[in-house]
Amino acid sequence: MTSRRSRRKKTTAPRPEVSPEEHKPLEHTGTDAAEIQSRKIIANCLEPEETRVAIIEDGRLSELYVERMWERQKAGEIYKARVESVLPGIHAAFVNLGDGRNAFLYLNDAGGLDLQPNQEILVQVTKTARKNKGARVTSRISLPGRYAVLVPHGRESGVSKRITDDHERKRLKGIARKLRGEDYGIILRTASEGADEEALAHDVETLLALWRDIEHHEKIQSAPCLLYRDLGLLGRVLRDELTRSVCEIIVDGEEEYANVTGCLSALCPGPLPEVTLYRGTNPLFEFYGIEKEIDAALERKVWLPSGAYLVIDYTEALTVIDVNTGKFVGKTDLRHTVLDTNLEAAGEIARQLRLRAIGGIVVIDFIDMDHSEDREKLLERLEEVFLTDRYRARVFGVSRLGLVEITRKRARPDIRTTLTRSCPFCGGTGMVYREDTISMTIKRFLRKVSGANKSEALLLETNPVVASYIRETYLSLWEEELGRRIFLAAVPDFPWSKYRLDAQGELGQIERRIEQIEKWEAPLVVYRTASS
Repeated sequence: MTSRRSRRKKTTAPRPEVSPEEHKPLEHTGTDAAEIQSRKIIANCLEPEETRVAIIEDGRLSELYVERMWERQKAGEIYKARVESVLPGIHAAFVNLGDGRNAFLYLNDAGGLDLQPNQEILVQVTKTARKNKGARVTSRISLPGRYAVLVPHGRESGVSKRITDDHERKRLKGIARKLRGEDYGIILRTASEGADEEALAHDVETLLALWRDIEHHEKIQSAPCLLYRDLGLLGRVLRDELTRSVCEIIVDGEEEYANVTGCLSALCPGPLPEVTLYRGTNPLFEFYGIEKEIDAALERKVWLPSGAYLVIDYTEALTVIDVNTGKFVGKTDLRHTVLDTNLEAAGEIARQLRLRAIGGIVVIDFIDMDHSEDREKLLERLEEVFLTDRYRARVFGVSRLGLVEITRKRARPDIRTTLTRSCPFCGGTGMVYREDTISMTIKRFLRKVSGANKSEALLLETNPVVASYIRETYLSLWEEELGRRIFLAAVPDFPWSKYRLDAQGELGQIERRIEQIEKWEAPLVVYRTASS
């Protein structure tokens, strides 16, 4: 298996550190998506089971990336696959990647190959598996770098559409033609704007060496097998999101801090953003107020500063957003009240689509507007607020009913799918936090408690299903990492995502408390490790 991620030595330079006395939680400045002034990248890497990266724009959470150690993002991975079946009726084939679930390949994405069962083919994952659907793959391979995308066997020499300056586009187009080879194409990314030819050429040379390595492994390995895996979560975010507007990168893990400081100069040709190692006692996301924003991003109702609000509902085929005036009564007349509400809602909708990673078809029920010039203003506003969206969004006209259709590229699972699961108590009509999400919340709480005192043992009450899951998956690891004995009381009928610290102190005291519980509060069960 080939990977672009390399090990880097830890830096010996003095490390900037954050403490609660030095930094304050982020405050919202009121700037919308089209007027971004500053960005911060905050990476919660302390827990080995889960990495979270938040992008903050002008004090507000704009994007959230989550990756768990057993749910690694597959998009971008390259496989030597085996064709399992070809279905002409749907013009597609299913290919075996070797990971248990067959991937879906449109024949139009097969590069003109006449596919047959058991045939070996090189494919790349374009969409990760979600819900009951397998991953989608293509035989058109592309390798992204900082400035360029290498397209093996391609002939294109393109420039990102997000670069709008005509002179710069012409310059980059000329460089792309010079860098393009006989057996590969080149597409220059948005980050290439302002970069010199030497930096672009070096990026292409690196990608070309990587492709030759993948070709070598394809020849010597048998299908199905993984040939290439993209960077880790923080590496991908830095590669794709690190622009001149990023003023600071904050991480809470020493290893990731060393990795970031070691590779930053290669990713950012201009002035380097400040890199800070957070060492506060409160969890990083809690300290910066990000946990509250994550909770809000899962809510159905989104309040706007004026008092108006949005209602966001999900269906299997599309996402529906309803705009309401709510408490907003306006200042002049009904026409301007409606227009002001719709324009304000447009900016927040663009932010919510990015934050919640919503893709596919989005239908927005704006408040009805009788004047055509008002509808034109709304469409112009929508085009404006999506300019900063890295994933292409297309805005269609306003219908007579005030409905607007938007399509947005679906690049990763949405935040609701990542953080929640179907409710086991309501037959799937509602959503609750996944066991993983609750477990990590509990671990952060235990880490916070452990850092505040020297107790030998902790007794925590939680839902029986959650307690059993933690016992089977994490408990022994947590005890070793936190240096505490941890006991989990599985309380019947305890709320699904709630927990409570029942007792803490010396091990003997906690064991006596557990004896009382098991004697007088049967059938309550207390989970513990074998060493306990």
